[in-house]
Amino acid sequence: MKRVYITTALTCLVIMAGFILCFRLMNLSGGKDHLTVGFIYDNDESTPYTYNFSLAGDELKRVYGERVTIETCSNVLDDDMEEPIRELAQKGCDIIFFNGYSELVRKLAPEYPDIQFCQTSYMDMYGQSVPANYHTFKGEAYQGRYVSGIAAGVKLRQMILEGIISEDEAIVGFVAAFPTSEVISGYTAYLMGVRSVVSQAVMHVCYTGSWSSYALEKSAAQHLIDEGCVILSQHTDTIGPAIACEQAFEEHPVYFVGYNQSMSEVAPAASLITFRICWEPYVLGAVDAVFKDEEIESVVQGKIHGTDMSAGFDKGWVEMDDLNELAAAPGTEDAMKDAIERFKRGNGDFVYRGNYTGVNPDDPSDTIDLRKGYIENANTSYPLFHYILTDIITVDDEYNGITD
Repeated sequence: MKRVYITTALTCLVIMAGFILCFRLMNLSGGKDHLTVGFIYDNDESTPYTYNFSLAGDELKRVYGERVTIETCSNVLDDDMEEPIRELAQKGCDIIFFNGYSELVRKLAPEYPDIQFCQTSYMDMYGQSVPANYHTFKGEAYQGRYVSGIAAGVKLRQMILEGIISEDEAIVGFVAAFPTSEVISGYTAYLMGVRSVVSQAVMHVCYTGSWSSYALEKSAAQHLIDEGCVILSQHTDTIGPAIACEQAFEEHPVYFVGYNQSMSEVAPAASLITFRICWEPYVLGAVDAVFKDEEIESVVQGKIHGTDMSAGFDKGWVEMDDLNELAAAPGTEDAMKDAIERFKRGNGDFVYRGNYTGVNPDDPSDTIDLRKGYIENANTSYPLFHYILTDIITVDDEYNGITD
């Protein structure tokens, strides 16, 4: 009788082991048990933009552990993208993420139909035909820009009330890389946030002509400070502007609003707040989709524009980080929270709205009347607002690089 029990028990164990093996092979999230995930970065983690993007890889490793192998290529210029793509394909990558803007990604994707290519959006993809395995994505940065502008505006108001500056000196500066719609959209939303608190505030903009140059960015920031800007922000990739503000702070108050990475360590006195695009929700969702052998857009939570996706505060794709309570004005946190809740409830149609006229810098005959309003990211994750608001935004055309 014991033999019967033993035989039955062994049979049950074998059957159970088979079920466990089958379950593991099928995976809790789908049909794959292990993935090789590639990341190709335009810089390395020493720059805020790439550092911020690399946090998604860290979170991927934390969540999936040994079930993912991560392969990384750093400092890849757009024109040099082909070799690292083929290298990662040969290493067996199931999905590859890119934070650069190379068109080679879309062109090479059809050669590797079994690999999903996911690139931060760099142009308007609305209505464009793309390979089935090519995807673009970006957090709706204008939301974070607007809220960070509120933080700057509350500080400006405090500086005016305390007599540190006059109303006429309510000038904010912006260090920008290039006059693309992504950059213009961002700094316009930022100024709208500032003006929602201090209606007379204006902005000066300096373009560096480079996405990542510490010397140029710091020099541009110093130029803006010399012009009287008392709060600066940036859409460039280094800590140069934050350093310039911190050094100027030794003589008079100049504050800084960061992007991508907290600047409190390098600018403890000047740093006010940082906003970042959170790449983690998309990256983790896309990997989960590949594990499940499902379409990425059916798994990731966000706005779907074909194989392009975007989202804001509502889905955790944008967040505010590291409010400096020693530097920020009283009431900053509550003001930011109110705006964030508005974004979560609606579509952000209040940002690009007001008695303003915008002019396309590439075509002066192309203008926009913002009394009618403008909604960003309606059909694409790439920001498309590209108008300079007359009278309140001044682009310094005379600045052309390092001045010291």
